[in-house]
Amino acid sequence: MLRRNFEQVWNQLRAKRAQFSDYLERIVLDGIRGFKDLRVPFQYPVTVLAGPNACGKSTVLFAAACAYRRVKGDSLSGRYPSEVFPDVRGYDIGGAVRMEFHYIVSGSNQAMTWSRSRDKWNRSYFGRKKGSQPARKTYLRTLANLTSPSEVRRFLQFSRGPLQEQTLPAEVVAFAHRILNREYDQVTVLKGVPADRDMLHARLKEPEPASYSEFHMSAGERAILRLAKDVSGLEGALVLIDEIEAGLHPFTQQHLMLELQRMALRNEIQFIIATHSPAVLETVPAEARVFLERQDGAVNVRPPFRDIMQRALYGRPLDKLLVLCEDEVAEALIRGVLDVLGPALDWLQSNVEVGRDSGMTEFPAHVRTLAMLRQLDSTLFILDGDARELIGELHKAAGDQSHALQTLFLPGEVSPEQWIWDRLRSAPSEYEESLGLSSGRLRESVERIGGIYASAVDKPRNIAKNRLVSLSDELQIDMHTLARTVGRREGKPGGELRPFANALQDKLSDWRSRA
Repeated sequence: MLRRNFEQVWNQLRAKRAQFSDYLERIVLDGIRGFKDLRVPFQYPVTVLAGPNACGKSTVLFAAACAYRRVKGDSLSGRYPSEVFPDVRGYDIGGAVRMEFHYIVSGSNQAMTWSRSRDKWNRSYFGRKKGSQPARKTYLRTLANLTSPSEVRRFLQFSRGPLQEQTLPAEVVAFAHRILNREYDQVTVLKGVPADRDMLHARLKEPEPASYSEFHMSAGERAILRLAKDVSGLEGALVLIDEIEAGLHPFTQQHLMLELQRMALRNEIQFIIATHSPAVLETVPAEARVFLERQDGAVNVRPPFRDIMQRALYGRPLDKLLVLCEDEVAEALIRGVLDVLGPALDWLQSNVEVGRDSGMTEFPAHVRTLAMLRQLDSTLFILDGDARELIGELHKAAGDQSHALQTLFLPGEVSPEQWIWDRLRSAPSEYEESLGLSSGRLRESVERIGGIYASAVDKPRNIAKNRLVSLSDELQIDMHTLARTVGRREGKPGGELRPFANALQDKLSDWRSRA
């Protein structure tokens, strides 16, 4: 049910984005905190910034806080960007800095740059005379902020002065209830001394009535109530949240993200959120995930890969071997071989984490990332048979990081699609029973489709892929099942994949002995 709710709101927000009258489309950062011409796009109204520590997530978030001119009621004063990027006697910023913003403002495209030179921030508008910075309510929030002794002391001092009580609107209470599943009778704000400080107070409904201030709340409950109070009434705003997962259970994180996307849909709010949580990442579509990575002193935006790289960046079970291949067909072949090896090794498919959909050209970057995260020794790269020329570049990437590289190749010197086609064509009668086909059907389909593509003009890899797709469609057998069946049959003793299966078994056994 939760997955269906997310998919529904994703489709609605994709359609809604074009209707946003104000939208921050991208930021370009140069010269600040090691960034060099870093381009960060915001393709979806709720963007999640992700990556390891010190990769620059908060820097991008704070830069976004400088995009708009302040309006009444903002959580930030007008001292930006010096407010969010303070310079202590020239030690923090230093040198030339540029922050470039590209917007949709009232339906039209605009751009602006903050630049810093000689200890002063200046705005420019790409040569436009009489340009002005767009105005938009901007909210910046770090949820992990009830941790310091000084804040606790402020609460204790706060309680000594006179208090004024203000009841929060019903939509705020409803927002918190949907996430926390707590029946609040009332949530109020107590305002007192110091003047810039307030305190939340909650009263629960029967049958377990309770009344308490936020000083006695859990970190998660306080975070949700504070966020609900601050953003529930916003419309058309830019909301920036750092460490959104702080103090929250993964299940609560997902419900919070669902409510924020529904809020974005209702009120045309744009959210930019920084996180380390894989639970948060799973709540937004691929185009909403911005992965930042720092290598060799530079920060880059990585494509939103699924599976293995995302898990490498955000933690994974320690008892799993990572296997990285190129695409779904390669994965299915490998899974078929693992079906054969499992009983002999007392090995479960769940012991292997197979990642794909990244493309072999990205493998050198993966090697460097996994080495940096100290996960290269528990990763096996399985390349297609026609990717052998890449091995030198991979070993160089691993050598640069002083790590060993574990590799295997799928059989032959052709793409997996071509290799599977050749197996089906060479022994169609043997595969018809395995695939549940009537006698002669596979042979007939392979001959007919092969004839159609015989005169095709394209790269051999593309022809092989399209030909196998056509066969899959005609037989009404999905590609994964077709490839896994071939892998399972050819991985048995005497099969064409048996040498590969033996090599894979050696790799699995070696890893198990070291794990």
